[in-house]
Amino acid sequence: MAMFDSPGMALALDAARAAEAMGEVPIGAAVISAAGEVLAISHNRVETDRDPTAHAEMLVIRAATALRGTKFLEDCDLYVTLEPCAMCAQAIAFARLRRVYFAASDPKGGGVEHGARVFAQPTCHHRPEVYGGIREAEAAALLREFFHSRR
Repeated sequence: MAMFDSPGMALALDAARAAEAMGEVPIGAAVISAAGEVLAISHNRVETDRDPTAHAEMLVIRAATALRGTKFLEDCDLYVTLEPCAMCAQAIAFARLRRVYFAASDPKGGGVEHGARVFAQPTCHHRPEVYGGIREAEAAALLREFFHSRR
């Protein structure tokens, strides 16, 4: 568990709050280059786009690669408010992101420290550095309140 914070996680949390305001599951993400350039910020848009792949991580990876005109983000870091699922973890590996910072763990749907553990598989050709638990309580509270309000 990382014991530090960064502007990247603040951007991801702001995006998660924007998702909540739209009725989307409050998950936000940001891609930032090693030089500190913010390449993309987004949040879940599964309901809005009617697209099961419109997770925050997928959207920022697509936006950052489009901006750069490349399929690789080797000098970039991903900040996301929830542990990536297996689909997003595989996209992270394919994009060759340098580091992944996430806030809350996801024992039910996570694919990094839980579930498929994509980066631990021998068939995974790129393994980013992973740091979890950054502003975990804040991100977990957003998710908990969102789902509680819908019960």
